[in-house]
Amino acid sequence: MDDQTGMMSEDEAPWRRRVDRFLPPLIGVGLFIAIGALLFFVSSAGRERDQALAEQRRSYEIVTLARRLDATVAKAESSLARYVISMDKDIGRQYQDDWNTAAGELNVLSRATRNDPVQRQLVDQLEAAFTQRGQALNDIALRTTYDQKVASLGKFYEASKAQSLRRITSLLEQVIDTENARLRERSLNVERAGASLETVMTTYRLVGLVILIAALILAWIARSAIKGRRQEQRQIDEEYYRAQALEKAVAERTAELEQAYGKLQRESEDKARVEDSLRQMQKMEAVGQLTGGIAHDFNNMLAVVVGGLELARRRVGDNAEADRHLSNALEGANRASALTRRLLAFARSEPNLPEAHGLDPLITDMVELLDRSIGDQIKVALDLDCGGWQVYTDRHQLENTILNLAVNARDAMDGRGTLQIRTRQARLQAGDIGECIAGEYLRLSIIDTGCGMTPDVLERVFEPFYTTKEVGKGTGLGLSQVFGFVGQSGGEIELLSKPGKGTEVRLYFPRHMTSGSTIDGEKPGSVDDEKDVLASADGPDTALSILVVEDDPRVLAQTRSALAELGHEAICCDHPAKAVDMLGRSGNVDMILSDVLMPDMTGPEMIAALPNQYKSIPVVFVTGYAGDIADNRMFEGHLLLRKPYTLAALKKTIRDAATRLPGSRTNAATV
Repeated sequence: MDDQTGMMSEDEAPWRRRVDRFLPPLIGVGLFIAIGALLFFVSSAGRERDQALAEQRRSYEIVTLARRLDATVAKAESSLARYVISMDKDIGRQYQDDWNTAAGELNVLSRATRNDPVQRQLVDQLEAAFTQRGQALNDIALRTTYDQKVASLGKFYEASKAQSLRRITSLLEQVIDTENARLRERSLNVERAGASLETVMTTYRLVGLVILIAALILAWIARSAIKGRRQEQRQIDEEYYRAQALEKAVAERTAELEQAYGKLQRESEDKARVEDSLRQMQKMEAVGQLTGGIAHDFNNMLAVVVGGLELARRRVGDNAEADRHLSNALEGANRASALTRRLLAFARSEPNLPEAHGLDPLITDMVELLDRSIGDQIKVALDLDCGGWQVYTDRHQLENTILNLAVNARDAMDGRGTLQIRTRQARLQAGDIGECIAGEYLRLSIIDTGCGMTPDVLERVFEPFYTTKEVGKGTGLGLSQVFGFVGQSGGEIELLSKPGKGTEVRLYFPRHMTSGSTIDGEKPGSVDDEKDVLASADGPDTALSILVVEDDPRVLAQTRSALAELGHEAICCDHPAKAVDMLGRSGNVDMILSDVLMPDMTGPEMIAALPNQYKSIPVVFVTGYAGDIADNRMFEGHLLLRKPYTLAALKKTIRDAATRLPGSRTNAATV
């Protein structure tokens, strides 16, 4: 037995030595492979979890961008609605800022989805719908800028029902729904990645236990130290994860509170702005209504005064002193009429009625107004040479354009310098200035000695709401309104400016080929001019039977006397509802002379409602205030004579109306 035991010990010795020699390396290699495999799986699980979290964050980001874009578009729509209602230029700029913000957010959303084919297709459609919607809203804003409030409201109502708005909302909902579906899937991926990571961590613990057991074989002493370090590391990891979770929760809650506070603050500011705009709109509406009402009654009284004075002058004979007093009284009445029209222009209470008039006389008459507007430190120099050429524009808008440019020049000169106003005849070829057609033009130049403009400013000077003035000193709408008015008048505008060398604004208006002059009393001539017209070589007019429709008995009596003085028969009608019956009873009526604003029915409405057999009768509208007539097309084909009018203006208007062919509208020129 002993021999056998000894032999077995000797036989086992080499094997044990081999085991002792190779066991540590084998254990080390095994541990290395196990640790490597563990690290690989931990790294893979971590990458999967990080990728899942990144995709989840991207889905949150896209949903947030889509919701923010939806809110910004809604805010821009709301700003435009307030702008159309209030016509407040600050709200107009707010709308532009909101829409530009929405465009920026759409670009951010486009970049965020550029690598996603599905979302990319939806965002491309959204950009097309957004562009279409922007064009419609900008058209509404532009109409509002040019004070076309009724048209803007109509356009805005149409835009609120437009397919583009529903298309934007639908596409945003699709983007959000698509991303929410992905978010649910990605959340599951995050959970699965977390579970996988937890499994790997469990495996890590098991391998650690194996390593610990193996380490006991190698070194019993290191067991306690390794175990202690592992427990300590685990506690550190857990504390780290808890700290990160707490920090994330605090950051999210802080962001929610900041967002809620910002929203509350914006709502408060928006409410205050809306209330201020509403109050201002109500004030301006009240001013406009008061001005219009005063102008209507005042012009009626002036019509009686002017008519009575003219009839009195025709009765005084050769009494020079009485004629002088009556002439002075007529001059005062004409000045009062001009003041009334300025009030109507301020309140925007007169229709857009272009007429033929001379440019040089208009500027000459504005010198006193320009002096008061730009101050005593600026010298106004006139260089007028139109040679009797006329333009066909709305006189009030042209005056406002000149005044606008003069005020801009004053600001550019800082209140000191020389303002030169120059008029010239010009013959242009097609395309010489902008998109003008070939022909004869009147050139109006406003020249200042101010600071001038840089090329960058010149490129943007006609943009609405663009201004280089300080906050509160300019709206950025002056030159855009000038640009719109010149374009509506068929003209062109040219700007010449260099920094430090002043600015010249050139306005080109097509020459109006007519030998006629103003017939509605807008700029009445002198008393001697009126005498000359009444005593012209044309001789007396053919006696006409004229139906006079006027609700004011004093004006009706004065009109009847004036027509009688001119040799015409007046058939008096004190209410528009009686016009048809009186036309039937009176037989052949050669002309209708009608007031515009009357009880129950306006003059244009009365004419539009006449039976067909009376449609061919020439019509002359007489008004002291036409602000309640929203549709200027109602005057189309008829002459318009403003109160107060002179006998000469009445005679010329009746003569012009009598020369029209019955029922013809081609020769009608709205006055």
